Amino acid sequence: MIYNVKGKLTYVDPAFVVIECGGVGFKCFASMTTISALPSVGNEVSLYTHMAVREDAIDLYGFYDSSELDAFKLLITVSGIGPKAAMSILSVLPPDRLSIAVSSGDVKSITAANGIGKKTAERVVLELKDKMVGIASPSASATVENIVNTAKSSNASEAVEVLISLGFERSDAAAAVGSLDSSLSVDDMIRKGLKQLSANL
Repeated sequence: MIYNVKGKLTYVDPAFVVIECGGVGFKCFASMTTISALPSVGNEVSLYTHMAVREDAIDLYGFYDSSELDAFKLLITVSGIGPKAAMSILSVLPPDRLSIAVSSGDVKSITAANGIGKKTAERVVLELKDKMVGIASPSASATVENIVNTAKSSNASEAVEVLISLGFERSDAAAAVGSLDSSLSVDDMIRKGLKQLSANL
C-alpha cells in the first residue's frame, strides 16, 4: 500500500493531478479541496494517498491533509459510496464542513455533490453521524458537539427549524444556535442566530 507520494507536481486536471517521483508520474485522483490547496505546476508537493484496487483498475487517490484522507475512508464505508462518489462529496464539503453537515443532518448540503442523490446523502448522515467528530479540526469538533447538544434541547431544535424556514442551510442554522446559551428562549435563540448568520453572509 502506498501511504504518500512526494515529488514534483507536473500536471493538474479538474479530477486528478500527476506527481513525478523518481522519474515516474503518479496519477492521483483528487478533490477540488485538495487541488485548490496545491502550489503551481513545477513545485514539490506531498499527498497522503489511498489505493483502490478493483478487478479492472488500480487507482490512487491523493489528499492534501490527513483529515481529508480520514473523511474519505469513512465515506467509502457507507453502502453505495465508492471512491469517486466520496471525492465528489469532498469536493463540495471539506472535512470540517462535512462533519458539521453530517452531525446536523444537513442532507441538502451533501446532495450538492455531483452524482449524490437524496437517499445516498441520507445514508451518509445515518451511517456516519457518530463517527465524524474524530476527523474534524478542534474548532469544528466544538461546533459538532454544540450541534449534538442542540438536538437534545427542544428550544434549540425549534429555533433551528425556524432559521431553516427562513432559507438558511440546516448545518449553518444548527451551528449558529449550537453556539448560544441553551437557557435562552426560542425567540432569543432565533434573534441571536439570525444576527450571527446574517453577519456571515
